[in-house]
Amino acid sequence: MLAGLFADPALTDDGRSQKLTDGFDGTDFASEGGLYYRENDEQAAGTYTFQSAVKRDGPGALELSVRSLCAAGDNACSERAEIWEKTELRVPYDEPVWYGFSMKLAEPVPQDDHRYLMAQWKREIGPTAEGDYSPFIALRLERGRMFFTVETNLIAGGPAAQNGHCPAGSTPVWNRPQDKQMRALVATGTDWDDKGVAEFPDCTDQIRTVTHNPLPVASSDWIDFAIYSHPDAKGKGRVEIFADGIWIATVTGHIGHDDVGLGQNQYFKFGPYRAGHPGIWTVYYDNFRRSPDCIDVLGEETCRRFN
Repeated sequence: MLAGLFADPALTDDGRSQKLTDGFDGTDFASEGGLYYRENDEQAAGTYTFQSAVKRDGPGALELSVRSLCAAGDNACSERAEIWEKTELRVPYDEPVWYGFSMKLAEPVPQDDHRYLMAQWKREIGPTAEGDYSPFIALRLERGRMFFTVETNLIAGGPAAQNGHCPAGSTPVWNRPQDKQMRALVATGTDWDDKGVAEFPDCTDQIRTVTHNPLPVASSDWIDFAIYSHPDAKGKGRVEIFADGIWIATVTGHIGHDDVGLGQNQYFKFGPYRAGHPGIWTVYYDNFRRSPDCIDVLGEETCRRFN
């Protein structure tokens, strides 16, 4: 039961509480969507196209691609084609919000052991912040397997893994002391394997995951995602993950970062993002939604079913 998460919220006059939507059916981003393609050096490898040949619903969808641009051996380089929320419409970091979008991986779906991201939620980073902060929620792809991670500040201790698996009440994590962060594995598909398990060798009871169903297996089919984002690095955070109207996972506890120099807002960006790599990688997106109200993202029937 998710009582309280699906109630109609009290909207404020703040523009950041606006309900956003974009079906990518025209030749540019919709004014009511609050989205834009960020033009900077990191995005130089990317392209975005409003097209009608591949779509989930309506007349069109957005095609985002990255091409090889990074120099060989440059591990700090990335290739991105990401769509951002406009800065003035970002949601305060301590406020809950629902996001929805449809995604389709173009053929061939990457099968190599490499870093791929398709969507990420981050906290603003100010000029005085020290270090590089990973997304507090991320949809990732590795070796053809799709998974979600949640990130927070490094918290020492935690129960030991038992036969390669974390005990009940704890979540697998990859501790990264050099970055003062830890990355938790919170949702996987039925194709997850022992190698994937080995990449998250530690356990934490500061992030708790309840798995309701597996993620869809990565393929070239459309997948409709809905995410409830409510970060709180002090232990009261909550994330809900839905795919194709099916409840995938509930994540609670320490979610997100809390350090000097970090900003007041969270923000969402989506699109192919990878470490430098040969070839072209393409992902399609449709039906973007953002709202403080579940019904605008999941639909009334699904929201009521879980209330």
